[in-house]
Amino acid sequence: MTGQIVKALSGFYYVDTGDGAPIPCRGRGRLRHQRVTPLVGDRVDITVTSEGTGMVDTILPRKNQFQRPAVANIDQMVIVCSGAVPVTDPFLIDRMAAMAEWKGCQPLIVFNKCDLERADGLAQLYRSAGFPTLQVSAETGEGVDSLAAAIAEKVSAFTGNSGVGKSSILNALHPGFALEVGEVSEKLGRGRHTTRHVELFPVAGGLVADTPGFSSFDVDQMEAIPKTELAAAFREFAPYLDRCRFQGCAHVKERGCAVREALEAGEIAPSRHASYVRLYEQAKEVPDWKLAKEK
Repeated sequence: MTGQIVKALSGFYYVDTGDGAPIPCRGRGRLRHQRVTPLVGDRVDITVTSEGTGMVDTILPRKNQFQRPAVANIDQMVIVCSGAVPVTDPFLIDRMAAMAEWKGCQPLIVFNKCDLERADGLAQLYRSAGFPTLQVSAETGEGVDSLAAAIAEKVSAFTGNSGVGKSSILNALHPGFALEVGEVSEKLGRGRHTTRHVELFPVAGGLVADTPGFSSFDVDQMEAIPKTELAAAFREFAPYLDRCRFQGCAHVKERGCAVREALEAGEIAPSRHASYVRLYEQAKEVPDWKLAKEK
């Protein structure tokens, strides 16, 4: 049988085959020998025993995977931000959008609290850069239907700085979400298993990856994007990357750089290029051996 791992806990992988409750499974020993660990979100082949439990035989090819939290096959990263207190630093949006692009999942930028501050200018900046962007209010319900449509039939992960209202948005999408996650947290307690537990919850016709007590990606623990691959993670740079005068252009301060010419012509937002330069300088500090290990 083939299914999807929707929860991993204490050595068991709970596989949804679309036919009844998820089946608790153990991983085959050969997976350990291959140094492959099943992740929540994995599509897997399983063998079901007469007792109703199963074994994970094979992990099907992944479209992507993340280390913290440990999830795979994310279709969409929902980057929740706010123009009201706490105001989101655009660098955080750019950093997470670049990570999503690099990992091969769609960034969806959501400005919450638009009943307090619409952030029209910033929202238009990201629309102009080619990102699907929504303005919503978990308080009034504005835009929630559009967000529900955007996450339907997808596996999404929500991220954003503290206080922007990730939980409020999820509750607006699915009123039972907080209760369901809270019940899981209570069963697990506050011990060592809690932070390791990741689960896919059904929300608005899709699935949302969430860890009880940890509802956003830990950006400080995420992998670094190699500097040679960073420019490709900024989608509005794409038309200019092959037009630079010199091969291997870093697009930072080089002469004859088509990206910088587009910046000066107003075709790339200054804040986006500034974020790219900041990420590029950070990536230069990451040793090659660490990048190889993270891959």
